Amino acid sequence: MSESRQISVSKNGVSKLAIIALALVFVAGLFVVGFDQGHIFSLVIGEEAFADLYIHELTHDMRHAAGFPCH
Repeated sequence: MSESRQISVSKNGVSKLAIIALALVFVAGLFVVGFDQGHIFSLVIGEEAFADLYIHELTHDMRHAAGFPCH
């Protein structure tokens, strides 16, 4: 009688999809921290967002720490 064995091969490493997802999150975060001047909230509350700058004020210290000038 013969005995059959299964060999399972595990693939170690990071998938390309995970790297792409992480890159997209990084780019979105970079935009929010470094370049947003009311653009995101303008989709919801309109032109007021450019005057109020909610995200700018929220991430103000992080902008300076990352080297983005804002005023």
